[in-house]
Amino acid sequence: MTGIETKCVQSGYKPGNGEPRQLPIYQSTTFKYDTSSDMGKLFDLESDGYMYSRLANPTCDFVAKKIADLEGGTAAMLTSSGQAANFFAVFNIAEAGDHIVSSATIYGGTFNLFSVTMKKMGIDFTFVSPDCTEEELNRAFRPNTKAVFGETIANPVLTVLDIEKFAKAAHAHGVPLIVDNTFATPINCRPFEWGADIVTHSTSKYMDGHASAIGGCIVDSGKFDWTKYPDKFPGLCTPDESYHGVTYTEKFGIEGAFITKCVAQLMRDFGSNQQAQIAYLLNIGLESLHLRVKRHCDSALKVAKFLEENENIAWVNYPGLESNKYYETASKYLPNGSCGVISFGVKGGRKAAEEFMGKLKIANIETHVADSHTCCLHPASSTHRQLSDEQLVDAGVSADLVRLSIGLEDPKDIIEDLKQALL
Repeated sequence: MTGIETKCVQSGYKPGNGEPRQLPIYQSTTFKYDTSSDMGKLFDLESDGYMYSRLANPTCDFVAKKIADLEGGTAAMLTSSGQAANFFAVFNIAEAGDHIVSSATIYGGTFNLFSVTMKKMGIDFTFVSPDCTEEELNRAFRPNTKAVFGETIANPVLTVLDIEKFAKAAHAHGVPLIVDNTFATPINCRPFEWGADIVTHSTSKYMDGHASAIGGCIVDSGKFDWTKYPDKFPGLCTPDESYHGVTYTEKFGIEGAFITKCVAQLMRDFGSNQQAQIAYLLNIGLESLHLRVKRHCDSALKVAKFLEENENIAWVNYPGLESNKYYETASKYLPNGSCGVISFGVKGGRKAAEEFMGKLKIANIETHVADSHTCCLHPASSTHRQLSDEQLVDAGVSADLVRLSIGLEDPKDIIEDLKQALL
């Protein structure tokens, strides 16, 4: 099958004759074997199968296979959250004393993970503007750099990553490009086609779609040749003494080494696995992803155009607007639409924005984005309320900023709600 719409519905789980048509939930922590020898083959990575759901579970593997197919990758794994996915993707190839280059405009939680938590683990990060020149980007690399990281569409500032530019720099320095593709989803962008090597997702957003389940995913393109740089990536290219001396690239090739190591080492030790029930709910969302993403984007563009023309709005940030700084970049990488998230400023600053939020009737005030309900957040009075207006500017979040995630309601109703709240 080639159509991504068909893959959303049919890929991953293939029922046999007389088997359940819908994906079964393997709600079991463990799996029974006839002999110790049979189980031993699993621990030696000599045969496929399941032993404990912290490492792998059939329901989760079926859904991971579907996401890998959607992204055009060779292997994937589900995690307990998008944060876990980003942590695993980096920590799988970096350790104390190593260095990562990252775009500066990424989700705040990921920025904190990198700049605070992983820094305590001895991994250093250099943050560069997504708009940097090739020369500036190349200057950020060091001999101990192990990867480059960015987001297709950054949350919440909505910058659009020039994937080819970042991939070119990464490969020139012999390291992979990791791209968080949460906001775009593989419906609107497949980063592997533009040179990315590893893709991550917070599946809690558009992939899930119904705000019922926290989860994440890592997908490997299977194209980055780790064996060209054995000294840079010893964890993949030399024997793993913690797992019977297996050398992942030798045993699983470049198509499977990264994900196998991530499961065998990191999931084994950290246990940030996705539950079978959550994977089942995720799969339900994936089956309609191609329909929902288009609706989110079509509605968001209508709302963004309304806001751009409203006299009570100071500014609007949405990549689909021709006036947007990233319109040309978005047209290249996201020709079918970007996402359903818009940020804008209400004239009158913090007080006016707070009053606007209090008048909303359809849009829910919540911290989430990218699900079926339209939701809204004013960071200055909620997530960033401890900061002064001057500190907000330093953090890149102005006092008037409102983040609006467009749901699946009638866009006319959403616009009417915004109209009355702006009066």
